[in-house]
Amino acid sequence: MAGEAYRLLGTPRFGGVLVVSDHASYHVPADIDLGIAPELLGQHIAVDIGVAQVGALMAARPGIAAFQGGVSRLVCDFNREEHAPAVIPIASDGHAIPGNLLDHQAHQARLERFYHPYHQALAALLDDCPPALILSLHSFTPCLESHPDEPRPWHCGVLYNEDARAAKLALRLLAEEPGLIVGDQQPYSGRLLNATMNRHAEAEGRPYVGIEVRQDLIADAAGQAQWAERLARLCNRIALELA
Repeated sequence: MAGEAYRLLGTPRFGGVLVVSDHASYHVPADIDLGIAPELLGQHIAVDIGVAQVGALMAARPGIAAFQGGVSRLVCDFNREEHAPAVIPIASDGHAIPGNLLDHQAHQARLERFYHPYHQALAALLDDCPPALILSLHSFTPCLESHPDEPRPWHCGVLYNEDARAAKLALRLLAEEPGLIVGDQQPYSGRLLNATMNRHAEAEGRPYVGIEVRQDLIADAAGQAQWAERLARLCNRIALELA
């Protein structure tokens, strides 16, 4: 299962775990010119660093699959409501994105090409093979480029909106990890930034948890393997406790 807007790794199973990463890719199709410096595509404004690799490692385990966005969040941000201005951002963390100054027709064409296929495919997957738990996996920067004097101390954060069933379990279980600093609704709140899970989990009563990992911890293969193992173990324990 794959398309221009998404890819599916692993084999989804009824009652398994589905890892959803809206911002897993920095890909920009050749026919789209964002008008930005190429090196910005390797930074957080374009991609959640490390989550594609962590999701892929998790999806290599039985009972876990990973659904990942196929284009950069600068092309189309899947974790925004359809009518939100930031769904096709014209600026991010202090950087202008001039190629996204689109007229209405071009804006709608971008949504039809990426946004709608992504969410339609995710909805179909969840209907066809309902998981016991959805893990919404993102990463965050050690500090924002626009606020370099404000370091973020958390190793990971747990995000949620109204449905906190899995999140509360995650907070308890992660607190058992030696030396791990875990943020509850940090570095930002899932009540504010939760569009994909609001649509596909909250609205459907599906258990989910949002996990944000600090990107410097999953920027290399060793960190990615460590966090893939930790999150796979966490998700399996949560799924069992929710059953």
